Amino acid sequence: MSDPIIVGTDASAGADRAIDWAADEAALRHRPLRIVHSLEKALRELPLVSSSHAANAVNTAGRRILDEAGRRARERHPGIDVTTELVAEGTATALHDRSEKAFELVVGHRGLGGFASLMLGSTGLHAAAHAACPVVIVRGDAVPRHDEIVVGIDLIGDPAVALGYAFEAAAVRSARVRVVHAWQIGDALVDLRQEIDARDAEEKLRSDVLQRLMPWRKAQPSTEVIEEVVREHPVAALTDASRNADLVVVGALDHHWYQSPWLGSVSHGVIHHAHCPVAVARAK
Repeated sequence: MSDPIIVGTDASAGADRAIDWAADEAALRHRPLRIVHSLEKALRELPLVSSSHAANAVNTAGRRILDEAGRRARERHPGIDVTTELVAEGTATALHDRSEKAFELVVGHRGLGGFASLMLGSTGLHAAAHAACPVVIVRGDAVPRHDEIVVGIDLIGDPAVALGYAFEAAAVRSARVRVVHAWQIGDALVDLRQEIDARDAEEKLRSDVLQRLMPWRKAQPSTEVIEEVVREHPVAALTDASRNADLVVVGALDHHWYQSPWLGSVSHGVIHHAHCPVAVARAK
């Protein structure tokens, strides 16, 4: 069996959007879908001395959430293989362990608790930073409308992982790829000479972007590619591009300052401000 797409749920509206996105992804990529619900929060809120009946009620409620989530996914795509799993371990541990054998991990950006609200707190950032597979945070409008995948690249490092994920995502969707490289020159320009120097720098960056893209253009010649080199903060540039995208792809690392271990500040910012789902790409 191929590695599954894993999605967490807590029965919130955000979780439902994540399930819809994950089911679409499973159908596009011909992969099984596994829906996971964590009982950790509900079990933690039980009184220290509680009856087995209370514990059973929590378990039953969890099963009901999974049954409904599974029904939703199967109705959306009747042909996909859907399984569900109820877990009691800590959320971060459950996510990390299951990511080891997953193709992709999908979480909602907002929810009532458990998996779907992860991206609001440290546990979700831990998932995006440390999962062993790509992580998709479903925020904004998760319904494809634009047939465009945006990928942000940092020329200081190697953008191959983010580009590979973006081009593959575009291929299965028959979408175009918009490659965005944003850069800044620091202080405001004060004379014409600095402006000319900045233009020369921008042309050099554009040439570097085109060179990095050559292998992907050759591998997928039918995929439309748009390159953007802009003088703007990377988070602002990618957030703006996300308004007309179905997915924004960022790397797990960037070479600016770090908000959390192994998650760059740009990725962190895009996760919290994009208008569409965000994929944090990493090599398996």
